[in-house]
Amino acid sequence: MRSSPLYLEPRLEPRLRSVLQATDFLHTLVDALGSPLNVVLPEQITENEERFRAVYQRHHLSGDLYFAHKANRSSALVRQLAVTGAGMDVASLAELQHVLGAGFTPDRIMATGPKNREFLWLAARAGVIVNLDSKAELESLAELVGKYVLPRVRVMLRLSAFQAPGVKVLSRPSRFGSHVSELDTLLDAVERHRDAVELIGVAYHLDTIGLPEKAVALETCIRVMNECQRRGLQPRAIDIGGGFGVNYLADGGQWERYTTELTNAVLGRRPALTWQGHGYGLRSESGTLRGALGLYPAHRPVAAEGYLDELLSYPAPSLGRPLATLLLENLYDLVIEPGRALVDQCGVALARVLEVRHTPTGDCLVRVEMNGGDVSLEEHGVLMDPVVIPRDGSRPAPDAEAVGVYLIGNLCLEADLITRRMVFLPGLPKPGDLLAFANTAGYFMDFSADHALQQPIARKVAAYQENGTWRWRLDEQYWPITCTGEQS
Repeated sequence: MRSSPLYLEPRLEPRLRSVLQATDFLHTLVDALGSPLNVVLPEQITENEERFRAVYQRHHLSGDLYFAHKANRSSALVRQLAVTGAGMDVASLAELQHVLGAGFTPDRIMATGPKNREFLWLAARAGVIVNLDSKAELESLAELVGKYVLPRVRVMLRLSAFQAPGVKVLSRPSRFGSHVSELDTLLDAVERHRDAVELIGVAYHLDTIGLPEKAVALETCIRVMNECQRRGLQPRAIDIGGGFGVNYLADGGQWERYTTELTNAVLGRRPALTWQGHGYGLRSESGTLRGALGLYPAHRPVAAEGYLDELLSYPAPSLGRPLATLLLENLYDLVIEPGRALVDQCGVALARVLEVRHTPTGDCLVRVEMNGGDVSLEEHGVLMDPVVIPRDGSRPAPDAEAVGVYLIGNLCLEADLITRRMVFLPGLPKPGDLLAFANTAGYFMDFSADHALQQPIARKVAAYQENGTWRWRLDEQYWPITCTGEQS
């Protein structure tokens, strides 16, 4: 008896589902602009920003939200955010130039990440907030301010390596930020450069989804703020970064079943579920499972603004009261930098099916006009099924037999698989059909795309609804003041 298919169906909210159902619209776009093609939904990012703001209101907190620009290069998404109350987190000179040209005023921009002198100079010249990653960056910034007679720059101090009181909370080491044990030296430097910088807050960004670790960091930052005030400094904000996550899958049961069956496949208890037996970090040693599953938790019932809500409700490790309460008691603003979570449901990557063939060993290969860098789901460890958009508009019959296929890319490389996982589809696609990879606006669209073998990089369009009909513009030609969703 054949085993049932292991689907990993993507979670689709109404706007994204609607555009995927507009089959003629999507095929026309790909016919005109080529495959692969990225489609972004600017109106959705406005809705996502409002959801985060509602969490602030629920906890009676004030503060700013900055979109982590590195998650997506889209001009349309940035311009859409410019007409909201959100700010922009930029991590390069080019990103800073981009957002200044998209309508953001300097008071709504924060410069983060490693910075060269050109990036620091433009940030200081424009008057944006600089989130300092080290004492060396502070010294370099102060030198530029003095040399070019610039106004004082608003800065935040990014910290790392937090330690919990009492019971040890494991913390993943980070190469970003100043070690919290160096705080005194760092604050000495801030005081020495009072004429060049104004300290407005402290920050952290942890590469973890663990609430206990983030609670330790936030409580420590509150203590650091108190030390700053003892020194006569007047910071007012704590930046907790991003890492709020996204729920990619519609069904948690499918995720649990797949990971269980993947374990069985690694142990040899069932046929392989991946190309050449890849284990995603798991391996079998003499029948014993070893390693750790190196995948993003694709089904996360608490994610995005829901995760922020849980974090703010979480008790501080030593003071015991909810973290939001501690912020309120100290009259501190909360700053966040969502990237992936703010572009949840904001886009789809389209690829045309080029060939369907079977190998002598029985594998079914579906080659698409796209490569692994164009939709880097595999690189980020996110597993979810594509949506098949038939060329002829047909749908699989209710009793159609599911088929397991491997999705291969258009590069002349053995390693170019869209995913190493066997993907189960409700029917075999045909050349000319489209595969739509949903919810790819956060890091998957263009974070890893390049001109390998001179294959074209996906063009990007912004889709929006007007009187119930889907319209589009090239990403660089989308402005919210001339499209549906206009705001004043």
